[in-house]
Amino acid sequence: MARRRFFVDEVRHGEAIIEGENAHHLTRVLRVEPGQKYEITDTRRVWLAEVKTARKTLVEFATLEELPPNPPLPEATLYLALIKFERFEWAVEKATELAVARIVPVEASRSERGLADGAGKRVERWRRIAREAAEQSRRLRPPEIDDPIRFDRMLKIDSPHRIWLDEQPGAKPLFELLPPNAPAAFAIGPEGGWSVSERHSFHQAHWTPASLGPAILRAETAATAALSIWLGLTAAN
Repeated sequence: MARRRFFVDEVRHGEAIIEGENAHHLTRVLRVEPGQKYEITDTRRVWLAEVKTARKTLVEFATLEELPPNPPLPEATLYLALIKFERFEWAVEKATELAVARIVPVEASRSERGLADGAGKRVERWRRIAREAAEQSRRLRPPEIDDPIRFDRMLKIDSPHRIWLDEQPGAKPLFELLPPNAPAAFAIGPEGGWSVSERHSFHQAHWTPASLGPAILRAETAATAALSIWLGLTAAN
């Protein structure tokens, strides 16, 4: 069974600490105890480490050996339209497990009223969810979670492959559009899909439409499906 991995701010003289709320999660939820061995990372390097102290607000580690990091992946950015927060949180967790590098909440015309106002207050919670999911999946670093942006700002982002998921017939399958080992940006619409004007704007901005097949998927399901295809193609090449 693979060891759990934890993020630390720094490793200094072979030692590292986790404090506050994160330490409380380790000791009260994950039941971390002295003598146990885990992996720790400062988002640049990885070590096998032993727990020396485990108190409510402080966990201390002593490194035992440095470990090789996971192979680097091309960066995938997920532009996810704002949806109900419990579903957005699920998408953050699963996208993190699927190696997404960055998640950007997007205010679309069909996003439910009030979500944009409340989203800014949820960003820190989404970052905590991403951090825990990244530790669970043994990533070198958690994905970045940006503050929410408006649709028109998303259109202007720079990426070699800018793909928007289109639920209407006619777009090519996503797996035919993704070159191996290349950065990509994926835009996933809200419940009800992209509006007519947003679809027109994608075309004007030279984004590429892509299909996930004939099934109509929830936004969070579409996000995980798109990233699964991207990750599978990356692993195969």
